[in-house]
Amino acid sequence: MTITLLQHKRIVLAVTGSIAVYKAVDLASKLTQAGAVVDVIMTESAQKFVTPLTFQSVTGRSVYTDLWQTDHAGGLPTHIAHVGLGEGADLLAVIPATAHTIAKLAAGMSDDLLTVTALAARCPLIFAPAMDGGMYQHAATQHNLRTLVERGAILIEPETGRFASGLIGQGRLPETPTLIGAIRRALARQGALAGQKVVVTAGGTREAIDPVRFVSNHSSGKQGYAIAQAALDAGAEVSLISTIQSLPVPIGATLIPVNSAQEMLNAVLTESAQADILIMAAAVADFRPETIADQKIKKTDETRGLTLNLTRNPDILQTVKQGREESGFPRIVVGFAAESENLVANAQSKLARKGLDFLVGNDISASDAGFAVDTNRVILLSKAGEPETLPLMSKTEVGEYLIDRIARYTAIDR
Repeated sequence: MTITLLQHKRIVLAVTGSIAVYKAVDLASKLTQAGAVVDVIMTESAQKFVTPLTFQSVTGRSVYTDLWQTDHAGGLPTHIAHVGLGEGADLLAVIPATAHTIAKLAAGMSDDLLTVTALAARCPLIFAPAMDGGMYQHAATQHNLRTLVERGAILIEPETGRFASGLIGQGRLPETPTLIGAIRRALARQGALAGQKVVVTAGGTREAIDPVRFVSNHSSGKQGYAIAQAALDAGAEVSLISTIQSLPVPIGATLIPVNSAQEMLNAVLTESAQADILIMAAAVADFRPETIADQKIKKTDETRGLTLNLTRNPDILQTVKQGREESGFPRIVVGFAAESENLVANAQSKLARKGLDFLVGNDISASDAGFAVDTNRVILLSKAGEPETLPLMSKTEVGEYLIDRIARYTAIDR
């Protein structure tokens, strides 16, 4: 799947001599599939585990192994490999990074293609340690890690688990989705929303009936998660308030799990108190059971039905509007309206009543959009312009369009 942020980005993937190098092959493949241009540097030790041909096969590009190698294909800014690789890169990713290579980078050594390229590069450096036993926790390794981070390098923390040796500890290279998430965060540092805090809500709230039952709706949370990822790709710091625990959390987002509308309200008020942008993509229940049974409601032979008395839930957007009038935060508020009829009229009414900057309306009666599916067809309304009717798009594309629209609005507002 292509990733907009990675399109045509030049990533130098430097691979060192760790058994985890097999994960780097998958990483190189997935980055290439996502649209990145991946140039691979392999140390001599890395070639003991995997051949250069493997990386060449998955990237479709030359693999660099020799400090004195020249680029005859003309794909680099200069014919000298280490200069061309360093000058032309958007990101230098040392994955996996052994203790030996980390030590050399920290010391500023330049005795092979990888270390010389690291000194020549003008792009961000991200590195993912991978090592066995107690090597990661060793004082020397920790000192070297701190040195690199203090210089501005981005550390991907290794995971805890079983090593090839059979030992258990911290030092395992994370899986590809985590690595790609960290790479996206590194590339997004100068994005349109860099330095801004974005709060996103996702999923349908769950209103308890008894300890095992609840009232909810069909919201899958997919659109909210897609918006959170788009905000991260724009460089924002993201808090994701979600009722959904089954979707992978975008790397870099802070997850605040909630269930009910009241819990979501409390979380929204806390997280958005100093936020730049609040995006209420969650499907918040309008009503909840008036009382919650302490014990599971039992079905008996005499039971003919169950009557629930419902009471109104707090109106989160209305509460936010009142607080915003006093504090000025969040600076921008985006609402969602899921409608089964009169979409534009109902959405425009909500936009005005809630004091929103933007409102995303979608017709839930469409079979290929809205709840549970991966596509959406929405209308974007703003207080400053005419409604925009978007074609059928993936929820990822909707999220990216919305974040881009908000970013342009904030730039004008400033």
